[in-house]
Amino acid sequence: QVQLVESGGGLVQPGGSLRLSCAASGTIFRAYHWGWYRQAPGKERELVASIRRLGITNYDDSVKGRFTISRDNTKNTLYLQLNSLKPDDTAVYYCNRVVDPTYQWGQGTLVTVSS
Repeated sequence: QVQLVESGGGLVQPGGSLRLSCAASGTIFRAYHWGWYRQAPGKERELVASIRRLGITNYDDSVKGRFTISRDNTKNTLYLQLNSLKPDDTAVYYCNRVVDPTYQWGQGTLVTVSS
């Protein structure tokens, strides 16, 4: 059974940084295109960053230049470095493969950007 466990969220001031991690088990992690999604209060979940098997990355315009996605296939772990955080980045962040169907969602990790 696939398990996705996100961590690293927290409360940070505008302009601050965080590093999120996603530990994946029960899957052939290296075989897939992975992404970080977020869901802000009252909004639908959206894909903000993704990384293909060979490392090609893609970002939503709202986070381009501020967020960096990476992966470690030896550890079955996905990362998201969040810099220059803004209040609009406040959301629960999730990881999942970028393929239909996705895996069952994990619990996510909450990022709150506030002064």
